[in-house]
Amino acid sequence: MTQTTPEAPVRRQRAQVKVRTLRTDRWWLVPLVTFLGLSSFLVYGVWAIIDNSIFVDPYIAPFASPCLAAVTCPEGAQLFGWAPIGDWYTLSPGLLILALPGGFRLTCYYYRKSYYRSFWLSPPACAVQEPHGKYTGERRFPLIIQNIHRYFFYAAIVIGLILAYDAVLAVVHKPLGLGSWILIANAVLINAYTLSCHSCRHITAGRLNHFSRHPLRYRAWTFVSKLNAKHQPLAWASMFSVMGADLYVRLVAKGIIAFPYA
Repeated sequence: MTQTTPEAPVRRQRAQVKVRTLRTDRWWLVPLVTFLGLSSFLVYGVWAIIDNSIFVDPYIAPFASPCLAAVTCPEGAQLFGWAPIGDWYTLSPGLLILALPGGFRLTCYYYRKSYYRSFWLSPPACAVQEPHGKYTGERRFPLIIQNIHRYFFYAAIVIGLILAYDAVLAVVHKPLGLGSWILIANAVLINAYTLSCHSCRHITAGRLNHFSRHPLRYRAWTFVSKLNAKHQPLAWASMFSVMGADLYVRLVAKGIIAFPYA
């Protein structure tokens, strides 16, 4: 007969804790790639706030648009020539609008899943045990802020329209410029991602009981539903497109890129 010592259950419990999953595939690869992708966006965003090369006629860097400061916004960069922030503001113009598109992405349903899994390992993947001992959901600070996502959606709509205006203006003034079409592609992806939001789908016709009585809203809901099915790829595509477009404008402004039709 095997004698069981008091330490035996403890050893078995410790051994079970180490086995976080029975999966044998590379389940860690997706959260790792997600972590690297989101981290690159965060690092670039910090650099973009510090860097002041935000405008070269007719291009304005998307991370700084709309440019609302009278002192830090170059001539021609201000939206409709309007600078509501007076001479007292001398910091980066991007700081004035950072919370709007940033808050929209931070509270986005897809991005929640992404950074919950990749940064907090909650859980890192399906059928993988998470390291946290308890789960309180999004009922406490700071995660309760996630519930104001739809209000960030309204602000994101405005930002998307402004980026589209900047892109159209660039094409009108410089139709052969590569930057003009980069800004157009970025505006399309940004607005497609915004409209594919779950909140947008709910707002268009989420509470209707009879679609037949609201044909226009039903058509809008159908269109948004098709975009909603592509919400994840649009989230990544728009994230890299806004970084790429922003970086391109800044490199042209610095004189690093000087194509014949830059």
